[in-house]
Amino acid sequence: MNRRKFLTYSALLGGATVAGGEIAYPAINTKNTPLVQGKASELKADVIIIGGGMGGCAAALACCRNGLSVILTEETDWIGGQLSQQGVPPDEHQWIETHGAPQSYREFRNRVREYYRRNYPLTDNASARENLNPGDGSVSRLCHEPKVALAVLKDMLAPYESSGKLRIMTNCKIRQANNANDRVLDVEVEHVHSGERTALTGCTFVDATECGDMLPLTGTEYITGAESKHDTGELHAAEQANPENNQAFTVCFAMDYQPGKDNRQNPPEGYDFWKNYTPEMTPPWPGRLLDLTYSNPSTLEPRKLAFHPEGLSSDGVLNLWNYRRIINQKNFLGGTYDGDITIVNWPQNDFIPGNLIDVSEEEFKRTVDKAKQLSHSLFYWLQTEAPRPDGGTGWHGLRLRGDIMGTDDGMAKYPYIREARRIKAVFTVLEEHVGAENRIMVAGKKEGNKSAEFFDSVGIGYYHIDLHPSSRGDNYIDFPSLPFQIPLGALLPQRMNNLLPANKNIGTTHITNGCYRLHPVEWSIGEAVGQLIAFASKSDVPFRAVREQRELLSTFQQMLHKQGVETSWPG
Repeated sequence: MNRRKFLTYSALLGGATVAGGEIAYPAINTKNTPLVQGKASELKADVIIIGGGMGGCAAALACCRNGLSVILTEETDWIGGQLSQQGVPPDEHQWIETHGAPQSYREFRNRVREYYRRNYPLTDNASARENLNPGDGSVSRLCHEPKVALAVLKDMLAPYESSGKLRIMTNCKIRQANNANDRVLDVEVEHVHSGERTALTGCTFVDATECGDMLPLTGTEYITGAESKHDTGELHAAEQANPENNQAFTVCFAMDYQPGKDNRQNPPEGYDFWKNYTPEMTPPWPGRLLDLTYSNPSTLEPRKLAFHPEGLSSDGVLNLWNYRRIINQKNFLGGTYDGDITIVNWPQNDFIPGNLIDVSEEEFKRTVDKAKQLSHSLFYWLQTEAPRPDGGTGWHGLRLRGDIMGTDDGMAKYPYIREARRIKAVFTVLEEHVGAENRIMVAGKKEGNKSAEFFDSVGIGYYHIDLHPSSRGDNYIDFPSLPFQIPLGALLPQRMNNLLPANKNIGTTHITNGCYRLHPVEWSIGEAVGQLIAFASKSDVPFRAVREQRELLSTFQQMLHKQGVETSWPG
C-alpha cells in the first residue's frame, strides 16, 4: 500500500477550519470508487463495513442502493448476526407489521414469508395466512429458521455482489487499524482459518461488530458497562459505575423431540457444577439456574415456567417450548416434520458469571466455552431431570439440531451479545428521553406519555427497557419505555470523522441499551448509517455537518423518507 500517498489524501480530509467566522467543513467525497484489487493482500472500496450482522447488512444495502461500493466482512461464515449465527428469532414491537421499522426491514420480513411459501410444503391454511409465522413462537410474529434468514439476506445482497458494488468476506476478523488526524486510514482483517491478512482501504468505515471491536483498535473513545446515577442522572442507573458490569450473553441452541426414543448421551463437561449452580445477585435469584423457576423480570419475584416438548398448554404458565419455536409442524404438510423445532434462549442459559467486553481473546474464548457448557448442561437436564406433568423426570427424546444452527456441536455459531462497547457520542440517549417513569419526572404528566422528540431523528423503534442479569450480579432491570426515535447525534463519535457505529455500539447508556439493542432497531441504525454515508458523499460534507446545519439535516431526512425510513411515530 502506498502509505505516503494515502496519508496525503487523508490530510486533505482532516478537521474543520474557521474562515471569516464561518465553519469550513472538510469534504468526505468517495467519488464512487470501484472495487479495486491491487496486491493480493489489499482491497479498496468506498465503504468498509466490519461486521455482517443485521446493522452491517442494512448499512451495506443502503450504501449499495445509493451507488457506493462496499466491502462487508464477517467473523463467522454466516452473515445475519442475531437472526442467523446467533439463532435468535426477532424480538419486535406490536406494530411491526405496518410501521415502526424501515421499508427495507419489512421487505426482509416479507421475503422470509415468501421463502417459506415458495420452498416449503405449507398447508393451504398456513400458506394463505398473510402474516405467516412458520414456528408460531410466542416471542415474535415471525419465528423462523436461522438458515432462512441467511438465505434471504444473501438474496437481498446478491444483485450488488453481481454488479461488483459489494464484496462479502466471511471468516474474517479485524486485527488492527491505522489512523491519522482523527480518521481511520485502513484496517487489516485476518482469515480465521488460513491466517491470511488483507488490508482494507476506504473513505468511510463502519463498526457493525457485535462487541464494538473497531473502537479500541481505532482509538475511538467509548464506554463499557454500567454508568452511575452521578454520570447520567438516570432513575434506574447504579449508585456506582462499573465498566465490567455488562448484561449476560447466551449461547443459543436448537432442538426437536422424538417421542419414544432415547437420545441421551454421557453428561456434558461441567454438568455437576451447572446443575447445582445458583447465581449470586441482587436481588437474589430464587434458586438453582437449571430449574423452571426464575426471577420475574418486572417484579423480581419467583415465577414458574413450564416445559412440554409437544407444545401443550400449561394452565396459563408459559411453556418454554413454544416461546421461540421456529417450526410448528402443523403449518406443514403431514410427514414433512416429525415434530416441532425450537430455539433455546431462556433465562436458564443466560451466562451470568463472565464478561466478554474488553477482555483478551483467550479469555473471550474460555468464557464462551463455559457458556457452551451451560447450554449443553441445560439440554442434558431437560433430557434427564426436568419435571414432567406425569410426575416423571426428563424428556429422553430431545435431540440437538446442530444442522439448524450450522454447527457440529449443536450450539449457535456465535454468542448472542446483548451489550457492547458504546461510542462516546455527540449525543447520548438517556433514560429521561425514553423511559416511561423517568419521562414523567422530567417532562411532567402531560408530556411524559411520549418519548423525547429529537430534531435529528433518523429512525424510530420500540421495545421495553429489558436488561438481563449482569456479569457483576445485578438481577433483571426491566421496566416500560415509550416508542422512541433514533437521534443522528447518537451515531456520531465525538472525535473520529469517518467511523460510524451500526450495531449495539451507538450513543446509549447501560440502561437505554436495553431498548435500542433489538433486531428492528439494529437494522434501522444500519439503514440510517448507510444513507448518511451516501448523503454526505454526494453533498461533499462531513457527517457532523449534516446534523449541525439544519438545511442539510432537513434534506437528509427527506432522503430517508423517500427511501422508506420513518423518523417519527404517527399519532
